[in-house]
Amino acid sequence: MQKIRKAVIPAAGYGTRFLPVTKATPKEMLPIVDKPTIQYIVEEALASGIEEILIISGHGKRAIEDHFDSAPALEMELAKKEKTDLLKIVRETADINIHYIRQRYMRGLGDAILCAKTFMGNDPFAVLLGDDVVYNPEKPALKQLIDIYEATGGSVLGCQNVPDDQVSSYGIVAGSETENDRLMRVSDMVEKPSREEAPSHLAVLGRYIIKAEIFDLLEKTKPGKGGEIQLTDALRVLAQQDVVYAYAFEGQRYDLGDKLGFLKATVEFALRREDLGEPFKDYLKQLAKGL
Repeated sequence: MQKIRKAVIPAAGYGTRFLPVTKATPKEMLPIVDKPTIQYIVEEALASGIEEILIISGHGKRAIEDHFDSAPALEMELAKKEKTDLLKIVRETADINIHYIRQRYMRGLGDAILCAKTFMGNDPFAVLLGDDVVYNPEKPALKQLIDIYEATGGSVLGCQNVPDDQVSSYGIVAGSETENDRLMRVSDMVEKPSREEAPSHLAVLGRYIIKAEIFDLLEKTKPGKGGEIQLTDALRVLAQQDVVYAYAFEGQRYDLGDKLGFLKATVEFALRREDLGEPFKDYLKQLAKGL
């Protein structure tokens, strides 16, 4: 079985839900406390054993490349002032093996993944979407999916169960149960169904392990609404041709495509910080008293 060594992170979208800040700043560079959201995604990939990362970039996204590049002038200034802790932080982001391809036209997630075909070759690979950050200090969400892939040999969709009132916001998995109560064999997926039409409560949430056969399927997938090629459409076909699993990963997931989700992530990550947690908690308590 081929090891999962490569990951793709699509980061070409306009981030319209966060305008006006995303007019000039990539949404992937919006910080949770003091770290860009895309760095959390990259760190999860590395902690899961990924060796090479491909970021699908777009127009106006140079800030992402600059962030993961060296900064000679800044490094020299920090070294001169003997700010070794900050110097280490700056150099750590420059030491990560990241590649870039630009998605020239916004044709959907499926088209973005298709841009990675040459880079991936015939290898199975991971996909991490930047709108979902998952906190699990014991085992990253992606590593959980990799373990399932290694145990089953099938493609794996990262999922979590969502309540009734949220099924209409996600792609929901249909399938059959397995001996593992967190694992379902996928037969189909329904995009944003009503409560009544939802085949389960298992929603696909931004983490995937996919075999290379997906590229041929994406090339044959016809554009849907808005002229976009949907990854879900190709995955539905893959599930008919090969084994595809849905795994309910463990961890606190934050929806960063939503402003409230972004605020929750900022607050909760700040509360976990040794340098900020206690004083920030005290501040929140005082603030709550005055509301």
